[in-house]
Amino acid sequence: MTTATPAGTTAARSTAAGSTRSAGSIRSAGSIPSAESTPSAESTPSAGDAPDRAARPLAGRRALVTGASRGIGAAVAAGLAAAGADVVLSGRDEQALRDVAATLPGTRTAVVAADLADGAAVEHLADTALSVFDGLDILVNNAGVTFPETVAGLSVAAWDATMAVNLRAPALLGARIGAAMAAQGSGSIVNVASLAGLRALAEHYAYSASKAALIMATKVLALELGPRGVRANVVCPTVVLTEMGQQVWGAREKAAPMLARIPLGRFGVPADVADAVVWLSSDAAAMINGAELPLDGGFTVA
Repeated sequence: MTTATPAGTTAARSTAAGSTRSAGSIRSAGSIPSAESTPSAESTPSAGDAPDRAARPLAGRRALVTGASRGIGAAVAAGLAAAGADVVLSGRDEQALRDVAATLPGTRTAVVAADLADGAAVEHLADTALSVFDGLDILVNNAGVTFPETVAGLSVAAWDATMAVNLRAPALLGARIGAAMAAQGSGSIVNVASLAGLRALAEHYAYSASKAALIMATKVLALELGPRGVRANVVCPTVVLTEMGQQVWGAREKAAPMLARIPLGRFGVPADVADAVVWLSSDAAAMINGAELPLDGGFTVA
């Protein structure tokens, strides 16, 4: 199920005015820049724009972040907004999304509640997110689930739920929104996978498989959409101390062996991921396409 707010429409918050308007009223108010005045996702700023572009490298761009109600997704939404992007936040908990949106600085925001385990809801989310700000320049597929269990204890329900949210949803959003970006000639897709997609992790059979598949899906997006100006990259964090990360890795006896394999000696925090996503979404990474970026404190070289 996908729900756009308020009253069946997607709500967008104008932070400057401190008001909330429907998507339709934002467009009719003329607050969205014209195609001529909106920078493309890979545009080169003029000398006069350089100071503002350095401080707000994503000014004028439009982003969708899934799983944005907490943890990594909330941090990514905040990072994109701080860099100047208008942000569509999606997740299952509409009120939590609104709470995050209320904290974002100086940009337009919209909230679209969606259950990414539902394929029809994913398709609807793509259509709705593309309509809110008349297009998208950045897609961040962050939403994910995990059901830690051994291979012997694998259940069909856990496998299917993991694949639906961790693989099918970002694949569909990448395809639908990526096609729209290709039509406009520019865009950036950043998928949030995991170190578990690069290295086997016990008790994460479905999760590791879903993230490994997402990494390869990203590479196909990069290959097919790159010639049309759309970049696709994937970040692969180690354990990140979100609420979900704490549930799985909060016990000292479980965390200690993993920490011992990380040269930097710590797990990640949401800001580590958000900073990488903002960079990959910006012109500073204009030549980066099809890359997998480990955010692992050196785990993969230890």
